[in-house]
Amino acid sequence: MPDISLPATGGTVPGYLAVPAGSAGPWPGVVVIHEVFGVNDDIRHKADELAARGYLALAPDLFGGKSWARCLLGTFRQLRARSGAAFTALEAARDFLARRADCTGKTGVIGFCMGGDFALLCAPRDGFAAAAVNYGSVPADAESVLAGSCPVVGSYGGRDKGLSTKHPERLRRALTVLEIPHDIEIYPGAGHRFMSEASGAAGLVMAKITGMSYQEHDAADAWQRIYAFFGRYLG
Repeated sequence: MPDISLPATGGTVPGYLAVPAGSAGPWPGVVVIHEVFGVNDDIRHKADELAARGYLALAPDLFGGKSWARCLLGTFRQLRARSGAAFTALEAARDFLARRADCTGKTGVIGFCMGGDFALLCAPRDGFAAAAVNYGSVPADAESVLAGSCPVVGSYGGRDKGLSTKHPERLRRALTVLEIPHDIEIYPGAGHRFMSEASGAAGLVMAKITGMSYQEHDAADAWQRIYAFFGRYLG
């Protein structure tokens, strides 16, 4: 599918939509939230894979089509504030999917790295039936933030140099206390971005400097768990 423009409060949001082939639907929707590098080939591929599994997958560009380097600091400020244009874009993506005639009306969210941070903060917001958080940070006040959350599946690397295992452990503990259905897994041999193959010059440079690398076996297991979880809660 070509890139599209989503109607949003105050204008439009660019995004990438992947539609399942072979039937008329309806299908559940999934909002796919990108890493710090924006809607690149890796994120488009993930959306295509979700579509191949029977989900309407929409990746909104939280940077509004601008360079990721120009938008990164501002986007992280929005994460800390838990409000801003990025959240408006995610709400627009969710509503766009839910309104489509070929959508069942059930919508989930999945995010990677920075996108995992956003996916977790989307979990307690209206309109999401399941959230997949992949190596996203977990706020210290997780129990307060996640009250009323939808079910959450999370995947983390035990050798992640940026996120200690305290993050997934904190997430598991908060969801248990709140009695929210969850599946949180730590892969001991994996680091950060273990589900993403390096793409583009920036991605290749970062992978070389940080030692972050794609782990095929762990990534496959994480996806299997995500699909099982989405199958249970998105239908």
